[in-house]
Amino acid sequence: MNYLDDLRDVKFNLFEWLPFVKLLKNERFSGYEKNDVEMIMEEALKVAQEVLAPCNEEGDKVGAQLVDGKVVLPKGYHAAYKTLCEAGWVGTTADQEWGGMGLPECVGTAVMEFFLGANVALTLTMMLGRGTSHLIESFGSQELKKIFCERMNKGDWGGTMCLTEAGAGSDVGASKTKAVKVRDGVYKISGEKIFITNGDNDLSENVIHAVLARLPDAPAGTKGLSLFIVPKIRVNQDGSLGAPNDVTVGSIEHKLGIHGSPTCVMVFGANDGCEGYLLGKENEGMALMFLMMNAARYEVGLQGLAIASTAFKHAVEYSKQRLQGKHYKDRTPDGPQVPIVEHPDVKRMLLTQMGYAHAMRALLYHTAYNLDMAKISEGEEKKKYQGVVEVLTPICKAWCTDWGVKMVDMSLQCYGGYGYTVEYPAEQYLRDARIAPIYEGTNGIQALDLCFRKFKINGDSVQALMAKAGEIAQEYATDIDLGASGMHLGAAVKELGGILKNLGGRMDAPLVMLPNAPLILDMMGHVISGAFLLEQAAIAQKRLKAILREKKVDPTEKKAYFAFLNDNSEAKFYHNKIQAAIHFMHYGVPQVHANAVALKSGVPTAYDVAF
Repeated sequence: MNYLDDLRDVKFNLFEWLPFVKLLKNERFSGYEKNDVEMIMEEALKVAQEVLAPCNEEGDKVGAQLVDGKVVLPKGYHAAYKTLCEAGWVGTTADQEWGGMGLPECVGTAVMEFFLGANVALTLTMMLGRGTSHLIESFGSQELKKIFCERMNKGDWGGTMCLTEAGAGSDVGASKTKAVKVRDGVYKISGEKIFITNGDNDLSENVIHAVLARLPDAPAGTKGLSLFIVPKIRVNQDGSLGAPNDVTVGSIEHKLGIHGSPTCVMVFGANDGCEGYLLGKENEGMALMFLMMNAARYEVGLQGLAIASTAFKHAVEYSKQRLQGKHYKDRTPDGPQVPIVEHPDVKRMLLTQMGYAHAMRALLYHTAYNLDMAKISEGEEKKKYQGVVEVLTPICKAWCTDWGVKMVDMSLQCYGGYGYTVEYPAEQYLRDARIAPIYEGTNGIQALDLCFRKFKINGDSVQALMAKAGEIAQEYATDIDLGASGMHLGAAVKELGGILKNLGGRMDAPLVMLPNAPLILDMMGHVISGAFLLEQAAIAQKRLKAILREKKVDPTEKKAYFAFLNDNSEAKFYHNKIQAAIHFMHYGVPQVHANAVALKSGVPTAYDVAF
């Protein structure tokens, strides 16, 4: 299966829209220049296309298998994973002190977009190892850091995040896994966790589990959870591997998609021989785990974009090759067949996919930029950037995965009946994409987090984002080409602002938000990403006009103009960038008004229905 990228739009986001290059002047990233970053991204794309994509289909068909209690991954994964490790891709954004490249999150986002788009199942394995390492690096003792971090950032050891239990899925506070102190920092762990991504594999020498467990005298709920680092194989003080640590795989799930990613039932301490290291302090595990959870939620949003983007690119290629029907302007009975890309309905579907892909990318890369700025800032500046990240994280996760699935579904529709067959990649993309709205906190939970937590704690950041969207809408409301789009965005900002203000004064606001939080999150996703997209369209418009002036091309001469676009890739990119933004403003942003109708109605059907 080929991986079709959108490197050009990635570069636009980093180098033409965001002030990314300024980041490289900071001491933290001073070892890199713009040319270095471009080379790194191009090399990552090469790895995605030549190493990860070729074993994607094998991963889907063969899948992860449990053999004699051990997880065995497809043969093609082994060579691919080795390549990732040897080139240092596992620790792209990890600190150089602990074996990473030390790249900005913006660059790590680009690398992971390529890798996820090429082979999401295999990429999950490397992402979780780095995520667990970051937990240890952030909250572990110097001894734990020395033992674990470099080996995990280099991919020698994998990692997991173990929260979910059979009786405690989204309700993490109901966890029953036990921890009993043995000596300072060391505890016996016993219990069972389910739905553990990368619970075991035969790619890395060891798997290091981040496990939430409860001490005997701990308070109820999430306040009584502690976080432990539990290796599959015990590790000696010099980092060498010791005896097995009584960590076993009970079973692996047989899933709709991401077949090459082992989703395991993990059993800890079945023979009373499992030991774990306390991370941080007792009963503070949930607060610590949020570091990894929030990073994972952002990365799952990136997964939604990555699959939707490459699915869209494949749909374009298919639509340009598939001959069927006559041109809509051709009424002659013996007219020639044309590629289906010429049919207005197919063009609409493709343009919708492009609009949402660009909007998702803008939202995610803007969030990554704020992550980087939070890292290099201090005091109030740091608080400002971190506040934006905290507000945008649930939106990135939920909005990008909800609409990612819808766009992948639309890409499949472009194939007609062939999209439903295994002959083309559309059906696998749809199956692989469907997990993203579910794991790392269902999208309903992301919406509740936004409406009940982030609105309260990060209210200033919410207001700043809304104000920025309103300013962008107003700035371009009188533009000759983008004026209508600016007015659509402005109306949506006003609508959402009114909803939020009204809810703030209602006594029954919590009852209204409980079933409708996903609608509010969806409205914010459209408004904020729409504002970013309109800003990008204005930049693209300036670039396109400059090219047309230089080449002496008159855009009103449609035939000559479109012939020029076919010969000039830069002009074509900017032209399509503008069209995608306008289309999103007219077809996507109005979703805000539809959601507003439902919110304003006050119909209590969710409470009154009897199932």
